[in-house]
Amino acid sequence: IKHWLCKFWPDAPTNSLQTREVTMKTFFIILAVLIVLAFIMIYVQNSRTPVLGHSQGRLKPLSSKPNAVSTQADDVAKRVAPWPFKADQEATMAAILTAVKSYGGAEVIKQEADYLYVVFTTDLMKFHDDAEFYLDADAREVHFRSSSRAGYSDRGLNR
Repeated sequence: IKHWLCKFWPDAPTNSLQTREVTMKTFFIILAVLIVLAFIMIYVQNSRTPVLGHSQGRLKPLSSKPNAVSTQADDVAKRVAPWPFKADQEATMAAILTAVKSYGGAEVIKQEADYLYVVFTTDLMKFHDDAEFYLDADAREVHFRSSSRAGYSDRGLNR
């Protein structure tokens, strides 16, 4: 280290205590920069609104990240079972809306007779999770898709 420091920094510390102090300061500066960059990356990921919706009874496919699940996922590890209808489509949508609102941190983005798009926001870090519900009247099932915008894994929270 001394040779490197002396090459680029002629007045570099010469004893081991001074060198250790410089090394520790450098370490903490690099650590702080990495933490700031991580927060910027999460902020950018979190602020990107995905293009979602349904077409011909299918929700959009999931990304390759493990922080998402869907009743229509091709990947078995990300597939979950659809929910059965309540009495009818209107009662089913009302039950979903009641559950969403009681969960907290939810904002309804789009609501149709057979489709609901909700963004859930966590309290502490303000992470956004997108949830969609498609009511298949023919099969009398609710298909849904839940995905975290930021990060790679959500430790199974979307299940």
